[in-house]
Amino acid sequence: MSVYYGPRNGKRRARRRRHRRARSVSHFWEFFDPSGSRHGGLPTYPWGMAPEGLATKRQLLALELRPGGQPIAAQIMWIRRGKPVFAYLYRVDRAKPKRIPTLAQLHAIEKALQARRTCPVCGLDAGYTIPTSLGCCVDCYNRLKGEAV
Repeated sequence: MSVYYGPRNGKRRARRRRHRRARSVSHFWEFFDPSGSRHGGLPTYPWGMAPEGLATKRQLLALELRPGGQPIAAQIMWIRRGKPVFAYLYRVDRAKPKRIPTLAQLHAIEKALQARRTCPVCGLDAGYTIPTSLGCCVDCYNRLKGEAV
């Protein structure tokens, strides 16, 4: 016999419908300000309408570039949960190549991560970052907690 996981009263459960609000065209014109006269002198564009040659920090990172100290060239604005949200745009032609860490820097990072994985109680590599709330690996914490009770 199969197990039934449906509603208990035998009636079909009514699906919850999400009411989608129609996207307002007024947001487009509110956020379309290439001169920057309405948004503090910073050229502003709606989502997906930024001109070629401008990119966010994440887009620059995907191209293995970084802003390199250049000023913000423009911004993108959109509505999320009823509030305006923005992202800064930088010029791609003025971006610098991403810095590559030296071998010594990579070695130092590896040592730091190893120290975060090593349990101070048993001295073994836990295989995960030890939670600071526990102060030791989960096995040692459970063992110490069992002794205290």
